[in-house]
Amino acid sequence: MATLYHSPFCPHSRFIRLVLSEMGMEPTLMEERAWDRREAFLLINPAGTTPVLVEQTGLAVPGAGIIAEYLDETRGLGLSGRRLLPETTAARVEVRRLLDWFLVKFNAEVTEYLVTEKISKRFMNSANGGGPPDMHAIRAARTNVRYHMKYIGYLMSRRKWIAGDHLTYADLAAAAHLSCVDYLGDVPWDEDETARDWYARVKSRPSFRTLLADRVPGMAPADHYANLDF
Repeated sequence: MATLYHSPFCPHSRFIRLVLSEMGMEPTLMEERAWDRREAFLLINPAGTTPVLVEQTGLAVPGAGIIAEYLDETRGLGLSGRRLLPETTAARVEVRRLLDWFLVKFNAEVTEYLVTEKISKRFMNSANGGGPPDMHAIRAARTNVRYHMKYIGYLMSRRKWIAGDHLTYADLAAAAHLSCVDYLGDVPWDEDETARDWYARVKSRPSFRTLLADRVPGMAPADHYANLDF
């Protein structure tokens, strides 16, 4: 059985948890606080970031994008019509483009600010960057999330799923990041019904159940967080 080193509210970790579940894989989950810089974890991934997938053979695959590509190479063909990276070149390019949009751009402009300031800092000591949240960063993220929601709405007004006719890595990456922001109550769902309806579809999938059960100690989620009809 594979092992996934993750953090419950690391959006990249959440993405890979969704991917693994959609592929029918049940890895052993090992929670890792990246800011602790644990020596044993650094030996597995010198970058010190989550997620990291470790196969039974001992092969360590670090990073959400790399894990996604690795899983498609090693398990994708066996998924038949449920493959999360399409078979045609043009479709694969579009999925990868949107995967980069959410894992890099959305993360840098929204998720990283909110998760760091509202969640991670609560558990860090001052030497590691802990302390009160930076409200300037939080306000910037709340502003940025609005145009990302409009972009999701734009895509979904023209497609069945974010990258085309089928569920792909792009949907799972976008939903993973939004799930973190949604826990904190910072997604303006009332501004784009099309984006909200798409998220409700992804959120209703069985793979999402374990994510919706996650809780930050001492911090309750937004009232609608686990509600499939919100």
